[in-house]
Order: sequence, then C-alpha cells, then structure tokens
Amino acid sequence: MKYTKEQVSEWKRKHGEVFELSVEGKSCILRRPNRKDLSYVSVVKDPIQMSETLLKQLWVAGDMEIQEDDALFLAVIPKMEEVIKVKESAIKKL
Repeated sequence: MKYTKEQVSEWKRKHGEVFELSVEGKSCILRRPNRKDLSYVSVVKDPIQMSETLLKQLWVAGDMEIQEDDALFLAVIPKMEEVIKVKESAIKKL
C-alpha cells in the first residue's frame, strides 16, 4: 500500500493516532479504538469474529486482502493488540 505524507496528516487529523500493520507486502492503516468501538465488539463472544469486527471498525485504509485472506488476517491479529493497548494507570492509597 502506498500513501503520501498528506494522506498521513489527514488521517491523523481525522482519527488521532494511526498505525500501519504489514504482512507479506500488504498493509493497512488502523486508528486507535475508542470506548464506543470497544463497547460494540464486547458483545461478540467468538474471538475470531471479535477480531474481524474490530479490524473493520478501526480500518482507515489499506489492502483489502488483509480482511479477506485468512492467512493475512490471522497474521495481523496479534499486532492489533498493540494498537488497542491502553495507558497504564497507578493507584495510591491515601
């Protein structure tokens, strides 16, 4: 997948943080999920279906083969976990 600096700037303006995931010469751009996205996929019980739904929710641009080809899809799923990673918080008893 090819993209320009202008496209990246537009994606960042529209979606905030964006990430490129690549596998076997194919790639896609995903945005970080928000509460609404996570809430939407939380009702899906099947883990593969949940990953597929989340991939479609976060999809900004890319090679559609990643969504359609099982081998490519399964290869990007572990990297999606890094995209949805949240910040660490701390607790302190007062």
